[in-house]
Amino acid sequence: MSKATGLPWRVRVSKFDVKASPYLYVAPFYVMFAVVGLFPLLYTAYIATRKWNSVGGDKGLAVCGATCGDGGSTPSLLGNFAWVLNQPDFWTALGNTVSIFLLSSVPQIILALFIAYMLDANLRAKTFWRMGVLLPYVIAPMAAGIIFNQVFSDNMGLINTVLTSVNIPAIPWHANRLASHVAVASIVNFRWMGYNALVLLAAMQAIPRDLYEASVVDGAGPVRQFFSITIPQLRATLIFVIITSTIGGLQVFDEPQMFSISPSYGGSNNQFLTVTQLLWKTGFVSTNQSNMGRAAAIAWLLFLIIIAFVLLNFYLTRKISGDGPSKPRRRARKEVAS
Repeated sequence: MSKATGLPWRVRVSKFDVKASPYLYVAPFYVMFAVVGLFPLLYTAYIATRKWNSVGGDKGLAVCGATCGDGGSTPSLLGNFAWVLNQPDFWTALGNTVSIFLLSSVPQIILALFIAYMLDANLRAKTFWRMGVLLPYVIAPMAAGIIFNQVFSDNMGLINTVLTSVNIPAIPWHANRLASHVAVASIVNFRWMGYNALVLLAAMQAIPRDLYEASVVDGAGPVRQFFSITIPQLRATLIFVIITSTIGGLQVFDEPQMFSISPSYGGSNNQFLTVTQLLWKTGFVSTNQSNMGRAAAIAWLLFLIIIAFVLLNFYLTRKISGDGPSKPRRRARKEVAS
């Protein structure tokens, strides 16, 4: 009999509780992640290799089809991926997605930073203004889409009415590619700017006020304080906001979907078709071409594109913050050499 088995059962239960409790506390997250995250991800990867129709089910390995150079009749694990990469609509959707992402994320972060700076100042009714900034975030995407459809309507929209009243030609918001991107990006900015502003505001309030007081003694003005104290102290939070905005911007679906004039998706000539809309059309909408395998391939390509952007952001973060391993090693070598 070992020493552990000779202990009273209450002591053994207590020791087991001390060892197992941390794992039990974190277990629900990993169980939920495995069920709703990891399993769908791996199952989608499997479907992406199959000729899987929403009506006929699994019909074996996928083929590229007539769009491929060799006729595409040979079954292959990468058949669906080859089909997607040979579709002009995919590259159009990818270009539209990147364009809308840039038109939304860049102004969004800049304006959110400015709003957070204003809310951090000594304003009256701070709670009221903070609540007002957050209200667009809690508005349903469908409601926001309906509102902005009236604002950006081609015929009787608010903006075109104002433009025509001053003898400026109306803008074809749905027909023009750049104009539609601006309209969709405006909906994204409206919904997410307040959320990012409050995240940045929370980080601003954590900055020690002694830094500002010392800078005032040194003669620094508000502009110098903002760029020399506020921005450097917000570096980690800014990177978080940039990464989350990048992930959300590349997965934009609700805003262009609500901006579309039914039954078209992404405009009559794919002016604002995004990758997620193309995924939806490929897998669920078209009765002749609906194919779950090809839609899963689009999903995985989008996933890899997002991973590439995240890794790029992570690399730039390490460069900006100077936390990379190369600099300390070089310094250590210099010290040893000296």
